[in-house]
Amino acid sequence: MTHVGRPRNKKTGEINCTPGNSVEPIVEYLERKLHIKFHIPKFNIDSGKGIPGIDTSINLAIKDLRNRNIGGIYLPNTRWFQGEEVGGDVRQSFALQLAGLADVYVNDAFGSWQAHASTYDITKHLPSFAGFLMQQEIKNLSYVLEPTRPFVAVVAGAKYDTKIEPLKEIYKKVDHLILGGVIYNTFLSAKYKVQIEGIPESEVIAAEDLVETDKKGHKIIELPYVVESDTLEGRIPGEYRTISIRDFKKGKGIGYILDVDPKSFEDKRVSSIIGDARTIFVNAVMGFTPHFTAGSEVLDRTIDQNREARKLYGGGDTLQEFKNLCPGLYLAVLDDAQYYFFTGGGSVLKAIQEGSPYGMEPIRGLIENGGKLPK
Repeated sequence: MTHVGRPRNKKTGEINCTPGNSVEPIVEYLERKLHIKFHIPKFNIDSGKGIPGIDTSINLAIKDLRNRNIGGIYLPNTRWFQGEEVGGDVRQSFALQLAGLADVYVNDAFGSWQAHASTYDITKHLPSFAGFLMQQEIKNLSYVLEPTRPFVAVVAGAKYDTKIEPLKEIYKKVDHLILGGVIYNTFLSAKYKVQIEGIPESEVIAAEDLVETDKKGHKIIELPYVVESDTLEGRIPGEYRTISIRDFKKGKGIGYILDVDPKSFEDKRVSSIIGDARTIFVNAVMGFTPHFTAGSEVLDRTIDQNREARKLYGGGDTLQEFKNLCPGLYLAVLDDAQYYFFTGGGSVLKAIQEGSPYGMEPIRGLIENGGKLPK
């Protein structure tokens, strides 16, 4: 079982079960790779409310599995079920329904750090264990939490306010911090008192603390050249240009900043800091995809030139961008011991924020269970 996307509207509680967040593409892929047949149970879906629960219709599929008529059962997106993310009796009932399907629970989804019925509650009812990937992710986290120095982190994001707490902790741990995306734009707005299109005043105010902190710490390495665009509609000739942050003046209005110009990584200070690092953590897509990708590509290639550093990439978006922009490099480093690609960027940031992965509830549930049979 797994979850796909975010079908539940957090404000209204409505659950939209659509083909776009179905597990069918995952199952098709697994069937091709494993050469076995999976069964996806079909349950009643209440419009806007999701699936009420697992009913007895699944028993026939379990019988087929026991008789080896099928190779596996793959549940629908667990976020389609009403009890996955809510509380109370509905959640408890769903956890028991899940536990009733199996003899053992294995969590191999490091990227799912939220405590949901399928990631946490179920551990109270079945002997529970961490899968091989989960163990590997936790092991590699130690290189981020206890890095060989100099330690450089590259962090970007679409919203500043969602990264405030992780950024505070990352700042404490790193020797140097490079920002990208909207996070970098927000930082520049707060530091230089410029008005960058698309950056809310509330986020600029929130970033002022980081600006003040860096006046003392001097850890943030500014990328001097950025790409300004008049529109979000794409990379339209004549409507975007490279500008220098050295020209920023208080009160100046600036268009959308949609990428870091590649020549920023030719800057002597930037290139030397990346080149001298011994641990590099990247949770960043530098530009506004899919139109502005040059910054991300040159970042990855610049990091690769440092053959001594341990390079740790975190998050699905970061990894996908790496694959898309540098496919040859990605294939070349898959077996490189100096590289590691985490499956969950949010989980890495959460572990950094807490100083350990063992406080995250799904992992804590596995530890507390320890493979025990329920009483």
